[in-house]
Amino acid sequence: MSEKRMILEMGMGNDLYGQDYTKAACRAVQDALHHSSITLFSTLGLDHQDMRVAVTIGVAEPDKVDVGAVQATLPRGRAEVRAVKGGMNTQSGDQIHVVATAAIEAYLPDLAGKYTCATQDAT
Repeated sequence: MSEKRMILEMGMGNDLYGQDYTKAACRAVQDALHHSSITLFSTLGLDHQDMRVAVTIGVAEPDKVDVGAVQATLPRGRAEVRAVKGGMNTQSGDQIHVVATAAIEAYLPDLAGKYTCATQDAT
């Protein structure tokens, strides 16, 4: 069955003192999730497992992100996480501060033709 992207949320997270790319990535995902209140599933009678979730994490050093740990923070759907070059590192003296960005896309089965709009009779 084909899918359509129904949701796109973005977030930012950081680790100011531990240089932990996974912690910054998880915080970016949580930031994005806190922007959402999705009633679509209950409204349409869909199971959350029908949703495929694609997460892209941007950090300066993508190989330092434990994508499995980030995936474990996602509460719903079938998640796929990948880390790419992005985000930023900033320095204060000897301390490196890690900034991560996250884009979360949710895809649902294409329900075209399953639902129709009903009009109310004005009488």
